[in-house]
Amino acid sequence: MAVPLYEKNVAITGIGQSEVGRPSSKSAMRLTLDACLEAIADAGLRREDIDGVACWPGDNNNGSSFSPVGPNALMSVLGLKVNWYGAGYEGPGPLAGVINGAMAIAAGLCRHVLVFRTITEASARRVNKAEAALTNKTVGRDSSYFWQWYTPFNVLSAINLMAMYAQRHFHEYGTTPEQLAQIALTCRRNAALNPKALFRTPMTMEDYFASKMISTPLRMFDCDVHCDASTAIVLSRADAALDGRNTPIRIEAIGAALHQPWSWDQISFTEMAAFDVGRMMWSRTDYKPSDVRSAQLYDGFSILTMIWLEGLGLCPRGESGRFVEGGSRIARDGMLPINTNGGQLSGGRTHGLGYVHEACTQLWGRAGERQIAPHQVAVAAAGGGPLGGSLLLVKD
Repeated sequence: MAVPLYEKNVAITGIGQSEVGRPSSKSAMRLTLDACLEAIADAGLRREDIDGVACWPGDNNNGSSFSPVGPNALMSVLGLKVNWYGAGYEGPGPLAGVINGAMAIAAGLCRHVLVFRTITEASARRVNKAEAALTNKTVGRDSSYFWQWYTPFNVLSAINLMAMYAQRHFHEYGTTPEQLAQIALTCRRNAALNPKALFRTPMTMEDYFASKMISTPLRMFDCDVHCDASTAIVLSRADAALDGRNTPIRIEAIGAALHQPWSWDQISFTEMAAFDVGRMMWSRTDYKPSDVRSAQLYDGFSILTMIWLEGLGLCPRGESGRFVEGGSRIARDGMLPINTNGGQLSGGRTHGLGYVHEACTQLWGRAGERQIAPHQVAVAAAGGGPLGGSLLLVKD
């Protein structure tokens, strides 16, 4: 007898997001409360209804700008009484809170899980521009031994790693800088219609090529924009979701696989975990990539969005350059609109959960000027290198 897939008993019922600042004048906790209280109200719930809390990575960062607020702090401030709470590092990366929260609901531990992600890197970088450098992350970010193998070789930023992926993609598949530029140009056009986006001024191809080369072939406009922000969503058990204010958005399928070594230099330089994630997600649903009508894909660096397009089967492997060429296919009125809020390249590095927030905003038809055509199926994916996760979201 087939075992029911746990995520199919879980739906998103509410979303919230604080202001997005560079930097914000609000504290990390104030940003978190703004997002979480908005999400709870959006779901038509009270604080007393929340019986689960999830976050990524959580309190283990001891207040660093990468994770200044975790579940313990939030529960204390909101006075929540929960039956389950969780935080975790790595694994499926920024979407771990959603994936773990969905598992808790499916296991019968709780009915409504508040998932949030807060980041204050813009404020931190005003004091120390090296705040987010990999040299600071071995102890300060994740207590992981992995980064120690990179920093002695001047891998001082993730862009040094991502540039190798981009260069290899250029070499293997004939991808061009003009094709890569379409990710940044598309995000900027979308951000122009998003009141919260940090960068809203028009960008031309000439502007893109005039931007500083950071690590060949990646330029400044290929890099996401640090910000201060918090994003929250409410997950509900399917039967409880029917009582909410919004049409539930079902989590139809989850991808979180990693079938290769957890090391940036021991996986294919044209593949990443995105391909494992995609294969897992599609194995858990009867939907197909052709059913997807909007895609919110991680753009910590522009090359990551192209690899996610391939890894999720939204275009053939090696053909993301040709798929995005000219920008028409991925525009708001194209066959597959991407990063409709401006993504992290122009909207701000909300780091993962912002993609889920935008996917739901579009599915519920709330996106205002940037609203795309009505649709029922969307995908959100986040992460890069050896970690990543994806959600196939369906509004019936």
